[in-house]
Amino acid sequence: MPFISNLGVLMGKMDMTYEELQFRSKVAPDTVARAKDERIATCKLLTLEKLAIALDVGVHELFEYVRESKQTE
Repeated sequence: MPFISNLGVLMGKMDMTYEELQFRSKVAPDTVARAKDERIATCKLLTLEKLAIALDVGVHELFEYVRESKQTE
C-alpha cells in the first residue's frame, strides 16, 4: 500500500496516548488504530480531519504517499 501513516510519530512528538487522542478527536478506538497503520488508506477524509485537528496538524501531515514504481518489461 502506498500510504504510510505518520500518526504514531505525531502522537509521540506530542506525548499523546491513544486514549487522549480518542477523547480529543471523538474517533473510535478501532478507527484510531486503523489510522496508525497501513489501513489509513481506508479512513474517511472526515476522520483524518478530526485526528489532524486533535493533533494540531494538517491532514496531509498524517500520512505519506509513496508512489509505487512501475516495472517496464
